[in-house]
Amino acid sequence: MKLYPESAGVQLEFDKVKALLKEHCKSEYAKNKAEQLRIHTRKEYIEIALQQSNEYKLLTQYALYFPNDYVLNNTKDIKLLGIPGSTLVGEQWIQIRKLAESLEKIFRWFDNEKRLAYPALTHVIEDTYYEKVIIEMIDEVLDEFGNVKDTASPDLGRIRMSLYRKRNELRRVFEKVVAKLAKAGYSADIDESFSNGRRVVAVFSEHKRQVKGILHGESDSRKTAFIEPEETIELNNEVFGLENDERKEVQRILRELTSKLAPYSPLLQTYLEIVGEFDFIRAKAKLAIDVNGNYPNVSDKAQVELQNAYHPLLYLYNQKSGKPTIPVTISLNEKNRILVISGPNAGGKTVTMKTIGLNQMMLQSGLLVPVSPNSQMGIFKQLFIHIGDTQSLEFELSTYSSHLMHMKFFIENASGKTLFFIDELGSGSDPNLGGSFAEVIMEELAKKHAMGIVTTHYLNLKVMANHTPGIINGAMAFDEVHLQPLYKLTIGKPGSSYTFSIAERIGLPNDLIARARKLVDEDHFRLDKLLNRTEQDLQTLDKEKRELHRLLRENEKLKKEMEQVIDKERHRQQVELLKHQNKITEDRIAYLKDTERKLKQIVLEWRKSDNKEEVMRQVQNLLFKKKEQLVNNKVVKKLESKYLEVNKEVAVGTKVKLKKNYQVGEVKEIRGRRAIVQIGQLPMSVELSDLVVVEDKAIS
Repeated sequence: MKLYPESAGVQLEFDKVKALLKEHCKSEYAKNKAEQLRIHTRKEYIEIALQQSNEYKLLTQYALYFPNDYVLNNTKDIKLLGIPGSTLVGEQWIQIRKLAESLEKIFRWFDNEKRLAYPALTHVIEDTYYEKVIIEMIDEVLDEFGNVKDTASPDLGRIRMSLYRKRNELRRVFEKVVAKLAKAGYSADIDESFSNGRRVVAVFSEHKRQVKGILHGESDSRKTAFIEPEETIELNNEVFGLENDERKEVQRILRELTSKLAPYSPLLQTYLEIVGEFDFIRAKAKLAIDVNGNYPNVSDKAQVELQNAYHPLLYLYNQKSGKPTIPVTISLNEKNRILVISGPNAGGKTVTMKTIGLNQMMLQSGLLVPVSPNSQMGIFKQLFIHIGDTQSLEFELSTYSSHLMHMKFFIENASGKTLFFIDELGSGSDPNLGGSFAEVIMEELAKKHAMGIVTTHYLNLKVMANHTPGIINGAMAFDEVHLQPLYKLTIGKPGSSYTFSIAERIGLPNDLIARARKLVDEDHFRLDKLLNRTEQDLQTLDKEKRELHRLLRENEKLKKEMEQVIDKERHRQQVELLKHQNKITEDRIAYLKDTERKLKQIVLEWRKSDNKEEVMRQVQNLLFKKKEQLVNNKVVKKLESKYLEVNKEVAVGTKVKLKKNYQVGEVKEIRGRRAIVQIGQLPMSVELSDLVVVEDKAIS
């Protein structure tokens, strides 16, 4: 993307975003890439970078592991590996092995399922492969600490075995010498030491001539002399020679290993770039999480359709200080290409411009942007910006001259793929003349089909935007009552500068304000007042609209809660009904089981008993008892509906009920403990204890 001027990135604070990104990088590769972050204009590059950032962001948010643990900065080692005749030592090989091991983990992580789930991250490793021979060749020669193994070559194994034996022999001989000298009282307190890699004994200087051997030196105080005993000279020579042979063999083995792995130097360099690339993608994902970045829809045409867009740096600042950040919603397309934003100073006009410009630069750099995922963002090839006083002392240009020079560049170079931002268009000159030039400049930019945002206080630009195709008005909301900016952009109408309102609120004398009003053209003053009144009315309508939406949401919530209560009650009733049905079923099953058990018992009794009639009676009672009970229950209910039991003695002429068969009759005669009861036409003799006196119920 072409930027104008060169400081456009600094003016839009893109350099601060790159600094934040660099802080999240671990490897030198990623840090360098963050410092030199490119702004692309090709859709395929932008989309793959955005997808990679978004996929890694999802991994981070869902706490899924990705194997890029190592921070590897061994570029020099890999370059040295590719130089003929070079030799890498143990620690350098350990770093190269870690790099190969890291790639092994990465390739294993990208199984078939993950390749489908994370296609953009898979793209990083598409054109390379994992070579297991690298680790195998290193492991054949070196252990986990970078030391050459005894098995690296037969000669090294033989040398080290001989060295081990000679050192043991030397230790035993030396210990005997030390013991002999200690017994003679010649040895000093420290007994032994090493000089030039040879084992020596420490003796008092006055006894040095009594000890046969080679004098290697004396202590600073001259009280102690260091002597290599003659008994160990030959053994020390042999050990020294074997150690020299060992060094030569180790050097030869490492040189041979370097030579064998030298052809893999380009592949290892690719591995290093892959690890650095994943580190860079991880840093972009971390930054996106910090600024609430999302992946919007990207199109190859010039357009800006942002919903709830935030300035990332302002968002971070307000988050730390606990303040809310007001988002911006804006639409620039073929129909409405230029937005003219008006309103009071310090109302957020410049911040709005910077929000759009910085988000566009971030998007085309492959960074997720703090906008709604439903936003639609296009791709621009040029970004022009003119913010603030650009007076040039070097070329003796005034503020307005410098302003016109920038506008000249805009007009000459703008195209349909240009996004521009102009702060206070036409300022720095006579309002009438500067306003006229500002109109002409906007018309030319509109003819060039460039897209952009212009801020102004000029009334003629507000009027022009209202009737010129492709140019629309916008205003920053302002609370006139509390004299506070609301930092909210409203599209479709111009805004007032609140010049006189602000003057009144800060306490300027009323006569000064009145005199100033008289100097202003009456139509101009009425228009500004109308804009002021319109904006306040729109704010009131907006508040009422928000309140209405809130009430509708509450109503919807109450409706859902009521439906849930009704559903719960209906469910409870169904459960109770099922419980009742299950209880009846359980009673029937229990009755049938009991009947089955009794029938089995009766069958056994049938086989044993001689009185078959008694057994048949039991069967009859068992099978038909339930039916009789049902019949009796009906009779009882019928009698209870006609007669009422009374607590009286049975006497001749009273109506009585028989307890056993629930029949009602009249007592004709009493004979001792029995009574003659007339039931219908049939007299019956019944025990007095089986009778209950009843009376007819009164008919209501």
